[in-house]
Amino acid sequence: MDVAEPALWVHRGSAPPMREFHRHDDVEVNVAVRGSLEYLLGGRRVTVPEGHTAMFWAAVPHRLVPPREPQDSDICWIHLPLAAVLRWTLPEGAAARILSHGVLVVPTGAVGDHVVPQFGTWQRDLASGADPGTVLLEGHALVLRILAHGQVEAEAPAAPRTDLRPVARMARFTAENFRSAISPADIARAANLNPNYATTLFRSTVGVTLGEQLLRHRIAEAQRLLLTTSMTTAAVAHAAGFGSGSSLYAHFSKACGCSPGAYRATRTVGSAVTASGR
Repeated sequence: MDVAEPALWVHRGSAPPMREFHRHDDVEVNVAVRGSLEYLLGGRRVTVPEGHTAMFWAAVPHRLVPPREPQDSDICWIHLPLAAVLRWTLPEGAAARILSHGVLVVPTGAVGDHVVPQFGTWQRDLASGADPGTVLLEGHALVLRILAHGQVEAEAPAAPRTDLRPVARMARFTAENFRSAISPADIARAANLNPNYATTLFRSTVGVTLGEQLLRHRIAEAQRLLLTTSMTTAAVAHAAGFGSGSSLYAHFSKACGCSPGAYRATRTVGSAVTASGR
């Protein structure tokens, strides 16, 4: 899985092919100017229709689903470093909404007619080496507008294609039960599949094993708890499904490149990482 460093990043263009899941510790905002986006995120298929804007915490593993029909798309992206977002003044309960495993989708008109042209300005500012503070301030306003209007999590109403249905069932079961002491065999049984076949099917479709997918969710939940609560590391470990502090420490350090304690300190104190490209 591709794990990118958090960074202030802005882009506009067609939707890129995304064969594997990836994650990055940013709040991601997508604006579907022309064409739509469909994600696999947190065990669900989520659609961002044309003319809509979406926001989600990108530490949750996600990837774009290739469109069924070729489309000429025009999509705007901005990645806002989570450390910066959490320092902003936000409405009560907003941090919990942002750090959920869901997606807020709103009509782009609800967040302002100026939003799409703003992406071009942001790109030019970052490319010129200008102070990124202005982009972050305007990004703050965009997040507030999405929070004000994005009351409903949007999910594609259509069922997944036939060959993805068992994979979707396993992904959903994992997303809903990763905090419990479940195993890949339990996930396979939830989809009424033989464990060996389930593992092969899931890996060939998603690109990771069932065990790796389970670990992804637990890591993301541990990140959320470390940033939004004062729970001890041991308590975070149990709440996120690791079972012990030593298990959390080993898996978290390998996945994130630092200990849980260091992650909490560096993501809640100091300056956000900024960049103009990814």
